[in-house]
Amino acid sequence: MLAKANRIRSGADYRLTVRKGVRVHAPHTITYIRRGSIGSPTRFGFIVSKAVGVAVVRNTVRRRLKAVCRELLPELESDHEIVVRALPAAAQASWTTLQGEIRRAVDKVGARCMP
Repeated sequence: MLAKANRIRSGADYRLTVRKGVRVHAPHTITYIRRGSIGSPTRFGFIVSKAVGVAVVRNTVRRRLKAVCRELLPELESDHEIVVRALPAAAQASWTTLQGEIRRAVDKVGARCMP
């Protein structure tokens, strides 16, 4: 589980990141990345709609996305807000596929501080 400081919890923060952030499309996810306030920790949010599947499938996808982000967290610069939207195809995607998509999105925007 991500620490409370590393989670986006308010709807306003989700909306701001989705509307103002850089959007990176992938076959299974859409990742929105926005620079947050200076000095704040990197925060993640996840959007998994009912189009992905029933509750069990949605929660499985959400847990996979959280695990990928928890693993990626030490490599990221602080003060970023990242929202990952799972597309319906994410239900059949493997963990390594999701990991690769999120890593490519972060690399594309340049939010990583380590190679």
